[in-house]
Amino acid sequence: MLGNLGFGEILGILVICLLLFGSRRLPEIGASFGKGIREFKRSLSDAGDAIGSGEQPSPPARQLDARNGATTPPAGGEPKRLSQ
Repeated sequence: MLGNLGFGEILGILVICLLLFGSRRLPEIGASFGKGIREFKRSLSDAGDAIGSGEQPSPPARQLDARNGATTPPAGGEPKRLSQ
């Protein structure tokens, strides 16, 4: 277990991070870490709202396929019928 981290331990961790990543990279890492946490909290609250109201969550939006520029349908649902 971690136990209690004192000032010396926190300072040591920060110095090691500074040496590993450099002073230019640390703000970028912090910003992306913060974005990830915010997105995670938002998705948790959206899922909790959907469960609480009894609704199904909205299907994911169509995504652009990087290889050929075509859009791919969201996963699940009924496939398109080409002929009848």
